[in-house]
Amino acid sequence: MVKRTVYDVSFIVITGLSGAGKSEAARSFEDMGYFCIDNLPPSLISRMAELCAMPGSAVKKVALVSDIRGGHFFEDLQAALANLKERKIDYRVLFLQASDEVLLKRFKETRRPHPLAEGGRVIEGIKSERRLLRTLKGDADMVIDTSNLSAHDLREKIRTTFLGVEKQRDMVVTVTSFGYKYGMPVDADIVMDVRFLPNPHYIEELRYFHGGEEPVKNFVLSQKITGEFISKFFDLLDFLLGNYKKEGKTYLNLALGCTGGTHRSVTLAESTAEFLREKGYSIIIRHRDVGKDFKRL
Repeated sequence: MVKRTVYDVSFIVITGLSGAGKSEAARSFEDMGYFCIDNLPPSLISRMAELCAMPGSAVKKVALVSDIRGGHFFEDLQAALANLKERKIDYRVLFLQASDEVLLKRFKETRRPHPLAEGGRVIEGIKSERRLLRTLKGDADMVIDTSNLSAHDLREKIRTTFLGVEKQRDMVVTVTSFGYKYGMPVDADIVMDVRFLPNPHYIEELRYFHGGEEPVKNFVLSQKITGEFISKFFDLLDFLLGNYKKEGKTYLNLALGCTGGTHRSVTLAESTAEFLREKGYSIIIRHRDVGKDFKRL
């Protein structure tokens, strides 16, 4: 991805799968002071940019929802984004997705037709749209999977992430701890499995603490293998993130997983976040599954 110059006008293009929460995302940007437009045909994005860039325009932050409803979608959107880049207008593409099962359930609940469903077969429309948008997803600046997110969770995730970008205009790294038994985070860019480390779960006096608390943290970090891992892993992150920045990447989702997401992954996620903060990155940390394996006695 080519690094883009930041100018006065900022565009967020919200796109992705039908039913994945694009309208809810737009409301989140509206709360942050963005001028929002739903279902804007891609062919009109360039015209909107011209109006915002005119001298005296009061609209400098715009969030646009543009998706398959707009007709000739993919080619027109690619052309519109190329035009924004040529004009050196700062833009970000936010892509929303969800699992087939979740999308199917949402369409059944709302009784809305899928825009690509032939003969009313929603699942075929979902699969067709997923195929059509595969390349666009790969080119997006940020991908959010909303399968397990409530409307409130989605809005909070967008708010914390994009406010970090506005303040720093640098790469924002989300560091997530998770448990493999509860499924991998599907929107992670980098996943690190730390299940090879000694597990505090099997030590009675540590079992009911989580990895952010001193007893577990001290145990995990005192292991020789943990020190060796941290040295190698942090060197790799330093190399990768530096080169991602050179290519213009502005968001990175980094996930560390252990069995239950309560002990080892939490400790290592906290240590990783601290290391990256010291390197100057804007950090958002989330512990997705902490405490799911037990109730505090």
